[in-house]
Amino acid sequence: MTAKARRGAPRPATLIPGDGIGPEVIDAAVQVMAAAGGRIAWDVQPAGKEAFEKMGTAIPEALLASIRRTRVGLKGPLETQIGRTGYRSVNVALRKTFDLFANVRPIRSHPGVRTAFSGVDLVVVRENTEDLYSGIEHTIAPGVVESVKVITARASRRIARFAFDLARRERRHKVVAIHKANIMKLSDGLFLACAQQVAKRHPRIHYGELIVDNACMQLVLRPQEFDVLLLENLYGDIVSDLCAGLVGGLGLVPGANLGARHAIFEAVHGTAPDIAGKNKANPLAAVLSGAMLLRHVGQRRAADRIERAVSRLLRERRHRTCDLGGTAATSAVTERLIALL
Repeated sequence: MTAKARRGAPRPATLIPGDGIGPEVIDAAVQVMAAAGGRIAWDVQPAGKEAFEKMGTAIPEALLASIRRTRVGLKGPLETQIGRTGYRSVNVALRKTFDLFANVRPIRSHPGVRTAFSGVDLVVVRENTEDLYSGIEHTIAPGVVESVKVITARASRRIARFAFDLARRERRHKVVAIHKANIMKLSDGLFLACAQQVAKRHPRIHYGELIVDNACMQLVLRPQEFDVLLLENLYGDIVSDLCAGLVGGLGLVPGANLGARHAIFEAVHGTAPDIAGKNKANPLAAVLSGAMLLRHVGQRRAADRIERAVSRLLRERRHRTCDLGGTAATSAVTERLIALL
C-alpha cells in the first residue's frame, strides 16, 4: 500500500447511537462528518437502555472490545436511571473503564444566537474519574446514607497538568481552579494544593482560585472574564451545564472525555424522550462533537469546515430547532449544514 493510500484510509471509530434522541442526532453528525470530508470507518455498538433490553446489560462486552480496538468513539446521550433500581450509569462506567480522566467542554458564543451575553469563550476542564462520582455509598443506619468523596493527589495533579497544557496549546491566558476548600478543607484542599504545584511550572499562564458558589455568581455576571476553568468532578458537572446556558443551551455544546489512550466524544445534553423519534431534536451539539473527534484524529480540515458551517447556519437564523426558538426539523438542519459545507 502506498503512503498516499494509507493517508486516505478511513480511521476506525466506535459509534454509540444512544437512547432517546441519540440515534437522530448521531445520524446527523455522521452525515455531516462524511460530507465535510471526514474519513471514518464506524463500528456501531449499542449501549444503555437499548442494549439492556436486548442483551440484559447496558454495557455489552462487544462495546468495550470495540473501544479498546478503535481507541476513539462518538456517543449519543444514554439514559441514566435514577434511584436504587436499574443499571449503573454507562457514562461513568466508560470513563472509569478507559480512564477518561479529562472531561472537556468548550463554551463559545455563537453568531445569531440571542443570549444574555456575547463574547463568551471558555473551556471547562473537569476531573472525570473520582470525587463523589466514585460511587462509594452505603446505609449506615436506617434513614442515614453516607456517600464518600474521594480526592487523590494523582488525579488532581493529572487534571491540573491537562488544564495548563490545554491553555498553553490553545494560547489561553488564565486557569481558575474552582473549589469549596473553605468547608472541605482536606479533600478540596488537596485538589487546590496540587493545582498550585502545577501552576508554578507555568509562570506565563495566570492562575486563580474561586469558591464554587462565588464562581457561579461571577459566571452569570461577567462570563467573558473566564478562560479555562479547572474543576473536580461534581462541580464540573454542574458548572458546565450552567456555562452552556450562557451561550444558548446544551444543544450547542460539544464535549470530550479524554484519557492517555482512549477518547469518547459526546453531546452533553440528555436523551429528551419527549421528542424522541419526532424529528425535532437539535443535532448541532452532536455535530460539533463529531468535529472535535475529527480534530483529535488529525482530520483538521474536515473539522474546520463543520465548525464554519455551523456558524453560518446559526447566523442565517432560518434553520433552527425548537430549543432555539425555531420550527426546523432535525433533518432540515442536517441538510442545510451539508449544503453550507
